[in-house]
Amino acid sequence: MKNRFKVLLFAAILPAFSTLKAQSIDNGPAERAYLVTTLTKIADPVLDALSKNQLKKLMPVEAKDPKERAYSTHLEAFGRLLAGMAPWLELGPDNTPEGKLRKKYIDLALISIHNATDPKGPDFLNFSQGHQPVVDVAFFAQALLRSPNQLWGKLDAATKANVIAALKSSRVITPSYSNWLLFSATIEAALLKYDHYGDRMRMDYAIKQHLNVWYKGDGAYGDGPNFHWDYYNSFVIQPMLVQTLKTIVDVDVDSAQKAPYKLALAHIKRYAAVQERMISPEGTYPVIGRSLAYRCGAFQALAMVALMHELPEHIKPQQVRAALYTIIKRQMEAPQTFDNKGWLQIGIYGHQPTIGETYISTGSLYLCSEGFLTLGLLATDKFWQGADEDWTSKKVWKGIDVPIDHAIDDKEK
Repeated sequence: MKNRFKVLLFAAILPAFSTLKAQSIDNGPAERAYLVTTLTKIADPVLDALSKNQLKKLMPVEAKDPKERAYSTHLEAFGRLLAGMAPWLELGPDNTPEGKLRKKYIDLALISIHNATDPKGPDFLNFSQGHQPVVDVAFFAQALLRSPNQLWGKLDAATKANVIAALKSSRVITPSYSNWLLFSATIEAALLKYDHYGDRMRMDYAIKQHLNVWYKGDGAYGDGPNFHWDYYNSFVIQPMLVQTLKTIVDVDVDSAQKAPYKLALAHIKRYAAVQERMISPEGTYPVIGRSLAYRCGAFQALAMVALMHELPEHIKPQQVRAALYTIIKRQMEAPQTFDNKGWLQIGIYGHQPTIGETYISTGSLYLCSEGFLTLGLLATDKFWQGADEDWTSKKVWKGIDVPIDHAIDDKEK
C-alpha cells in the first residue's frame, strides 16, 4: 500500500501522542512524527510525478500569469522541496518505521534527480533559459550540499555527469545585484565540492559584498545595497552565505575563508535569536515583506542554526522545536493549503492568491520545506527529547522572566 510506511510510523509513535495529550511530557517523538508525515505529504505530488517523468504533465501552475511562469515553475518545485528534505534524507535508511520511510523518499529523490537532469527525458528541467532558473538551480545545489551521501553519493556516474552539466549550464545567467549573487555562489560551491572546481570569483564576490558591503549590523544584511523588511535574510541570504563559506572551508583546510565563515556564523546565530523572539505565543509571525507565500520557509535560518547545534546559549532546543512545530502545524492544517490533488496553493494561511507576487507560482511554494531542516537531527538528538519549552514571547506574555535581548557589536564578532 502507498501509505504503508506512514501507517507504521504513526503506529510506532501513538504512545507518544497519548503521553503528549495526557501529561505534556516528552513531546519530541510525537512532534517529529507529525513533521515527517507533513513533509512527506508536501513532497508526494512532486516526487511521485517527477519519478514517473510526469511533472510537467501533472503539476498545476497557479500564478498571476501562469503562461509566463510555466518555464521555471517545475524546477522551483523540485529544487526547493529537495533543499528542505535533504538533511532528513541524509540520515539514511534504517529498520525503524521512519528509516524505512526515508528509504522510500531517498529512492524517489534519486529517480527524480535522474529524470530532471536527463537531456533526453520528457521531464528534463530548465536549468539555463531565462532569468529565474539560477535561483532554483541554487536550491538544488543546496540540497546536494546538504546530502553528500544519500543524494549525491548514490547517483550513478551518468546521472552525476548530467547533474554537473546542469549546474554549469546555469552560468549563462547573470544574477541580479542583490541576494541573487548567493545563488551563483551556492552553485559554484556545489561544483567545488563535487566537480573539484568552482568559480572562486563568483563565490568570493558574493561573500565580500554581503560581509563587507551589505551588512547592516546586528546580524542582518541588506538585499543588495538596501535593507528590506522581509524574510530574505532567512529565505536565502544567511543560509546560502553560511553554506557557501562552510563548503569552501571544508574543501580547503587552509582556506582564507575561515574568519569570514566564523563572522557569518555569528551573524546567523544572532538572526536566529531574533527570529525566535518574533514567533508569537500563538505560533504566528509578522506578515511583512514579499514572498510570504513561502510560509514556514521564513524560518529556515532558525531551523538551520538548530540543525548545526549552534543555537545561542539562552535558547533551548526544546523551545525552538515547540515554536517551529506550532507554526508548521498551524499553516499546514489551514483549510485549502493544498488543492484536491495535494499540491500546495498560494497563501500564507490557507489559499490567498492575492498574497502572491507576479513571480510566485505553484513551484515557488515548495520553499516551505526549508522550515523542516531540524528533521536532519537524529531522533535521539537532544532537540527531540523532553517536554516542550515555551519560546520567548510565550514566556513573556505569561509573565515569566526572560533574559535581556541585546545587539551584537564589532567586539562580539
